[in-house]
Amino acid sequence: MRKNFLTGFLSGICGALFLSFVGMVTYIYVTDVPNKSPAHIEDVSAAEDKDEDPYEEIVEKLSVMQMLIDRLYLEEVDKDAFATGIYRGFINSLGDPYSTYYTKEEYATLIETSSGVYHGIGAVVSQDVKTGIITIVRPYKDGPAYKAGLLPDDILYKVEGEEVTGEDLSEVVSKIKGKEGTKVNITIYREGVAEPIDFTIVRQKINIPTIEFEMLEDSIGYIQIVEFDEITISQFNNAIKSLEKEGMKGLIVDVRNNPGGLLDSVVNILDRLLPKGLIVYTEDKNKNREEEHAKKSDKFTKPLAVLINGNSASASEIFAGALQDYEKATIIGTTSYGKGIVQRVIPLTDGTAVKLTISKYFTPKGRNIHGTGIVPDIEIELDEELKQLVTIPHDKDNQLQKAIEVIKEQIKK
Repeated sequence: MRKNFLTGFLSGICGALFLSFVGMVTYIYVTDVPNKSPAHIEDVSAAEDKDEDPYEEIVEKLSVMQMLIDRLYLEEVDKDAFATGIYRGFINSLGDPYSTYYTKEEYATLIETSSGVYHGIGAVVSQDVKTGIITIVRPYKDGPAYKAGLLPDDILYKVEGEEVTGEDLSEVVSKIKGKEGTKVNITIYREGVAEPIDFTIVRQKINIPTIEFEMLEDSIGYIQIVEFDEITISQFNNAIKSLEKEGMKGLIVDVRNNPGGLLDSVVNILDRLLPKGLIVYTEDKNKNREEEHAKKSDKFTKPLAVLINGNSASASEIFAGALQDYEKATIIGTTSYGKGIVQRVIPLTDGTAVKLTISKYFTPKGRNIHGTGIVPDIEIELDEELKQLVTIPHDKDNQLQKAIEVIKEQIKK
């Protein structure tokens, strides 16, 4: 009886995964990777080898392990945690740092964040794939993390007393987020400080400021894109219109420390800047190719520069890579993160979800930059003393000043 139950249980897991691919998916939501929404998954059941059951040995071993737990394990078993551990382990066994399993609560948080509004401490974090170290990329100005004193490049060491290095980034972020008004305890390491520093931060509603813009000297427009979210498209278009009304002669777009976002968002923004043509394409494991094109007749014809750095990832790299391939912008800064693969978030029927790496993306000229990044046309490191500043004054920002110099020269031509 126990073996039959466990066989059915594991088959249910596999069935739920395959069912979601085949017929249950209507919309895909994502926060830190390029994606499409809505999206439909083609029927892959034909690829399944019906003559073999690769899970039979696993089921038998799980049955033995469950029997041992029932008979010998000292403590009570949390059935929900037990099941979640199996699901999470199932995806973690792929060995892909970008593929993960989301509980109902984690998936709800993911959807919330993709809209540009969530409840948390207001900070962008990044994880080194090789070391597992999580760092604070940028606390949002005037957000809880900013007010508490977190700085760029702080290393996130513990959340609620538990070490997080090497843990799945999505799970760590989920632990940091929570209901408005509640507290979260985090511990960080900071360069130049010998001992770890503890913070207790009150969570607040965070409206992600995806766009900031202003007119600089000599009628040079400046737009900073913090993330590529749903609201970014309209915010970017409004920024362009406003700057053009002020007589903009050239433009600098800053995607430094931008971790990425929605593919739809970056494609729509590039459609405003590029001539008609290919923006980006993806290829899956079966070499199926999907293309995204600029379709609008209008395009941006003024001098353009793009600022990138090592924390510019995913959608930010699509943005910089497409403009570089079309030679429509001068890319300035340091080599980008190097994330040239696409994840898709697939809702399951019980309110949970899985995120899987499903394809590679390529720039218009066929470059896949995974592991290498976008190399800037003009390479310039940010001055060392500026790297831990949350807000860098424009006149001190040597990368921005280089971009201004380049645009000025192009305006004169």
